[in-house]
Amino acid sequence: MNHSRIDLTSAAAVTAAVRIEDNTAHNRFDLFVGEELVGILGYRDAEDGAVAFMHTVVKEDFSDRGWAAVLVRGALNTARDRQWRIVPICTYVQRYLARNPEFLDLVA
Repeated sequence: MNHSRIDLTSAAAVTAAVRIEDNTAHNRFDLFVGEELVGILGYRDAEDGAVAFMHTVVKEDFSDRGWAAVLVRGALNTARDRQWRIVPICTYVQRYLARNPEFLDLVA
């Protein structure tokens, strides 16, 4: 009998290599996989102290793999941690919020 083995350390290494940084100099969240910048979510100040989420972009080589959702979820979690109210201008963020109502309380 042949048993296949799943290497969980590799999966953990991939997970650890993904990070989202708030690039305040460029008003965007940056998504890195390893050392490669694969996506951005731009933001700007909106009315009444809210933050507008303007656009989400993922490099074509990384498209259709769920990275945009990872980036938007990370940005929304950061918004919650910072007690931001958001204005979802980006259509991807709008669709994400429609599928993930647990974040709707952040919408200004």
